[in-house]
Amino acid sequence: MIYNEVHKDLFNVDKSYYLAHCIASDFAMGAGIAVQFQKKFSLRNKLIQTGSENTFPGSCVLIGRVLNLITKSRSSGKPTYESLKSSLIKMHRLCISFNINKIAMPKIGCGLDRLQWGKVKEMLFEIFDDTDIEILVCVWK
Repeated sequence: MIYNEVHKDLFNVDKSYYLAHCIASDFAMGAGIAVQFQKKFSLRNKLIQTGSENTFPGSCVLIGRVLNLITKSRSSGKPTYESLKSSLIKMHRLCISFNINKIAMPKIGCGLDRLQWGKVKEMLFEIFDDTDIEILVCVWK
């Protein structure tokens, strides 16, 4: 894995990057960075059409160039480290299957979801260690 943290707006990264973020299986996307993802990519209806077998906590759904990590059941809830880890493992598998080698993301799970970045970063290294995938973490504020 190639890892970098930069001070940059996630939505201004090069188009060669796939973008990753966390959502709930209710697809509300009414708070945090998910609002911006919904505005830019109109994800809600596309996610609903994917079918319920792909939309449980611990899954990851690829829509266009967006990797949607489903980490909790309801938007009002909080994810667990276990559900995030499961979503990251699914994201890893999607990246391998679709030859995705560049991912940009915020500090996933650490905004409104309040997970600790140190633990999340450790998971990223553990899960993606065996790949040449570049992970670019964009810190904007």
